[in-house]
Amino acid sequence: MSREKRAVAVFCGARKGNDPTFVELANQVGRAIAQRGWLLVYGGSSVGLMGEMADAALAAGGEVLGVIPQQLVKQEVGHTGLQRLEIVADMPVRKTRMIDVADGFLVLPGGFGTLDELFEVVTLRQIGMHVKPIVLCDPADYWGPLLVACRALVAAGLADVRDFDTIEQFGSVKEALDRLGQDGMLGRSN
Repeated sequence: MSREKRAVAVFCGARKGNDPTFVELANQVGRAIAQRGWLLVYGGSSVGLMGEMADAALAAGGEVLGVIPQQLVKQEVGHTGLQRLEIVADMPVRKTRMIDVADGFLVLPGGFGTLDELFEVVTLRQIGMHVKPIVLCDPADYWGPLLVACRALVAAGLADVRDFDTIEQFGSVKEALDRLGQDGMLGRSN
């Protein structure tokens, strides 16, 4: 797998959720990343929105790198159809590997794990560990309440607006991916 490709780490749910539009969004993202010739980096699962997205990328001829903790492999949720599945020791190692490989981060609907990944990359950017873009692809405003809560942190003086502003929200897959591809953010050649 060539590392000359642009690499986008996508954080999303290990469950499909109750809204069928979540599944469609995951499928759209997987296809769109493949169509752009970018490398999809994700949590390595075969289930939930993660599995849907990976399958869509693979069906569209895309390259997919999954990074999964050994514990989840034991639970038989690792995606065996990927070009590359890296099995790591635990969740912190998984996040570190995904962050290192990625040129930018795309966040779809998800649960507590997705929140953990989102806040990890925001915090690392806050302290200067990276300058990679952090984009919410959020057509249905799923993350709207979270962003309201984050604005409250800023209003209370407990977070800096500059750090909050590193989280960019877009209403379509195209807008989100266009943002990840601009300004040299994903500056590797296709």
